[in-house]
Amino acid sequence: MTAWKQLFLSLILLVAACAAAVIFLPGTAGLLTKIGVPQSWVAAVTPAEVGKGAEEGNAAAGSKRRGANTPLVVTKAVVSGVVNDRLSAIGTGDAIRSVVVTPQATGMIREILIKSGDRVKQGQVLARLDNDEQIIARGQAEVTLKSAVEKSQLYHNIKSSVSRMDVFDAEIAEQGARLAVQSAELALKRRDIVAPIDGIVGIVPVVIGDNVTTSTSIVTLDDRSEILVDYWVPERFANTVKVDQPVEATSVARPGRLFSGVVEAVDNRVDGTSRTLRIRARIDNASDELRAGMSFNVGMRFAGETYPSVDPLSVQWDAEGSYVWRVVDGKSSKVRVNVVQRNPDAVLVRADLRNGDLIVTEGLQRVTEGGAVRFARDVAEAAEVVTQ
Repeated sequence: MTAWKQLFLSLILLVAACAAAVIFLPGTAGLLTKIGVPQSWVAAVTPAEVGKGAEEGNAAAGSKRRGANTPLVVTKAVVSGVVNDRLSAIGTGDAIRSVVVTPQATGMIREILIKSGDRVKQGQVLARLDNDEQIIARGQAEVTLKSAVEKSQLYHNIKSSVSRMDVFDAEIAEQGARLAVQSAELALKRRDIVAPIDGIVGIVPVVIGDNVTTSTSIVTLDDRSEILVDYWVPERFANTVKVDQPVEATSVARPGRLFSGVVEAVDNRVDGTSRTLRIRARIDNASDELRAGMSFNVGMRFAGETYPSVDPLSVQWDAEGSYVWRVVDGKSSKVRVNVVQRNPDAVLVRADLRNGDLIVTEGLQRVTEGGAVRFARDVAEAAEVVTQ
């Protein structure tokens, strides 16, 4: 067989094979077009129904590829958040009233009527000094008073026989005697050491038989029904902290317990060296869990301005600063933000955002300006419908 006949036969077989492939293998027509076979030749060997099916298949495949290329994202709506400016400071507690009890006279302690930890009332006798001398002095004053009273009464009964000056002197003597009795009774009373306030007794440092003076400490009384905590705050809070403002305090001695109180007093000046302001808080201690001298961590909150709140994962950065991706009508757009405050679960920002705006939190890598996006929840719902 001559060469041209072999070539012609091979061409016929090739055309037949392509026609069979186009008919029985969908997508072959598109492949032939891509490798350079003229469209007219492909159309000549492709039946109308096959061509139509191939076009529809190509269109569906293209649509599917375009859907797969659309970024899949997770969004979260913008909500409002308040900037809470919080103050934390370390302070030392003290009883709301604390008194060091000292004698009002000098002498030897004859009796001690209290022990450490006792609760005492105002006016209760805590200890007594020896008072024999004062008892004698009071008795003498009472005798002198009795004599002066009798003499004064006698002179009043015999006014006609004595001068008016003698009557006047008798009256003066009676008044002086009465004052002497009062003085003796006061000296005797001061031999009793009494509680000036209601409180709890501390350690008693003296014992019976000790000689004490008016400067000797007998005992310390603490009224710890409330605890005063002094702490210092930076001067920027000078115009913010107000009397009766609520405070919260914790103590190392009571971990996990939170004690509530209010600001009792605010100092009238800022310390020039430390640039701090002294604050005194009053904390309720009805349960008697706290003691004077304890250290406290005092916290205060100050309500601030309202800002849009977004998920921390949504905030991105580039050369121009921070931004988030907002989705509107299935399209993404970049919104510049300024971070105001970072919290563990939210970031407060200053931006052109409103409550309810959808912000991308996941799938950020493929999001572009003005590009279409798919919502992960929609894809999940569609898959669920198909499985049903």
